[in-house]
Amino acid sequence: MEVLDAAAVDTALAAGIDWQREGEELVKTRRGKDFADALAYVNAVGALAEDMDHHPDIDIRWKTVTLRLSTHSEGGITRLDLDLARRIDALPARGG
Repeated sequence: MEVLDAAAVDTALAAGIDWQREGEELVKTRRGKDFADALAYVNAVGALAEDMDHHPDIDIRWKTVTLRLSTHSEGGITRLDLDLARRIDALPARGG
């Protein structure tokens, strides 16, 4: 799998992926209504990640979840990260 250059990642982000690029990672922060909502979101993300066999780094702080995507084995952002980001973005809206 090939690491994408910054221009390719920026193009994907401009095309509607609701993530930020921070160095060699895609980052998304979502604030839910409470801790249970944050856990439900993490479980939904986990199901997608298992389905794709590609797993984000996940940080849960009360009702705020931060996801970080990078293909660690390749040393940067690949199409796999963009594909998972799109699938996560397509999860039903929750929280508040």
